Amino acid sequence: MELLGRKTQKGIPERKIKILQFGEGNFLRAFVEWIIQDLNDKGAINANVAVVQPMPMGRVADLAAQDGLYTVRLEGIDGGKQVKKSEIINVIGDCVNPFTQYEHFLSYGESEDLQIIISNTTEAGIAVDPTDTDFTVCPKSYPGKLLALLKRRYDKFNGDPQKGLAIIPCELIDNNGDELYRCLTELAKINKMDEKFIRWMQTANHFTSTLVDRIVPGYPRNEIEQIQKETGYIDNNVVKGEIFHLWVLKKEPFIQKVFPADSTGLNVIFADDIKPYKQRKVKILNGSHTAMVPVAYLCGIDTVGEAVSDPVIGKYVRDFVFNEVNPTIDLPADQMTAFANSVIERYQNPFIRHELMSIALNSTTKFRTRILPTLEDYVRINKTLPEHVLFSFAAMVVFHKGKRGEADIELKDDPAYLAKWKAMWANFNGDYAALAKEALGWKEAWETDMNAIHPEITAKVAKYLEAIEKKGMRKAVEEFVNG
Repeated sequence: MELLGRKTQKGIPERKIKILQFGEGNFLRAFVEWIIQDLNDKGAINANVAVVQPMPMGRVADLAAQDGLYTVRLEGIDGGKQVKKSEIINVIGDCVNPFTQYEHFLSYGESEDLQIIISNTTEAGIAVDPTDTDFTVCPKSYPGKLLALLKRRYDKFNGDPQKGLAIIPCELIDNNGDELYRCLTELAKINKMDEKFIRWMQTANHFTSTLVDRIVPGYPRNEIEQIQKETGYIDNNVVKGEIFHLWVLKKEPFIQKVFPADSTGLNVIFADDIKPYKQRKVKILNGSHTAMVPVAYLCGIDTVGEAVSDPVIGKYVRDFVFNEVNPTIDLPADQMTAFANSVIERYQNPFIRHELMSIALNSTTKFRTRILPTLEDYVRINKTLPEHVLFSFAAMVVFHKGKRGEADIELKDDPAYLAKWKAMWANFNGDYAALAKEALGWKEAWETDMNAIHPEITAKVAKYLEAIEKKGMRKAVEEFVNG
């Protein structure tokens, strides 16, 4: 078999490079470039991508060796059926290492064709590096690189307000567009750049915030021989993803014009406010993950797929999502139901093994950010307590005892948090009400005293703690689910 490239794939269209993408990792290739491919194939745009490697180490050389071509392998459940499909992505027109090709990188700032900047440089990528002050060499940070490119563009076009770009970050931080705008402004001021340039950067360019969602396991090492047999070529850049995808972008007229990503039937939404979608993802997807981990793991289950397939744990997770989380999110009921069903379907994906203990990492903070908002919102709306949330909290307390049967649980969390959990259990004298009160009242972890949320919360949690401890998790959750 031959290496995938333009020699082996005939008839690949030539397109102008209109998109500069910072990042060449698995997610961008299986999500953003996959979407760009669909937009090209359906005639919504006619654009190629120049991929920029944001760190000194990366894979642009590997992509260049295949002329920018690679395969996206999508596997999962779609409409109740198992699906496996492979697609060649041919939208990469250039692969740039700015650390060794700095002038080539900056030359894109002078391009008449360039319209769009897209990035995913990890959550830590959108941050100010105050040492990025020498723009004669490649800046270290992503905001530094983008600032250098925008300055080159401003100089080339004499500050023409019509030469601004659509700037679309995909980093998993809140208000990522606003944060990138802030970082660029701060870094420009640190470098004492011209006020006219700063105003052009702020007003001529078009920033939006986004939410992205697709599980992308990456290179399918264990399946690569079978995939090569099916495709008939060697591809060192295959990237595996699930079927589900969602991209929510805050509405911005210029961006909607040059990048009509919602026009071809994909799960892409331009919204007035992305906050409800962020809540939906965090509360349902991430929240149900965190809620199921201690319950399922203490029942002897190791993976998400096994958990939702278990009749008892599966019902527990579904009831948590549909009865307690969904009613707290301000989106139409049909949208909430559809999304919740898609989450359960994703959990059942037989092609992805998602370990519960990988989700358990930093579970103390995850409870505060993923589940506590549901507890507070549910009580505010209904004036009653969400029982599944409380059971999950009690299960988390028991989980942090550090034992599954006779085996030790390898707890991974902030050392101070682990020390506190250990002290709680060391001081436990059989008084479940006292344990519940102490755990709920841990302000350093929850940033609030949860005992004050509702008059009955402490007694409820104490009841579940006692049931789990005395009967074991399997028996306790069976009785809980079956009423």
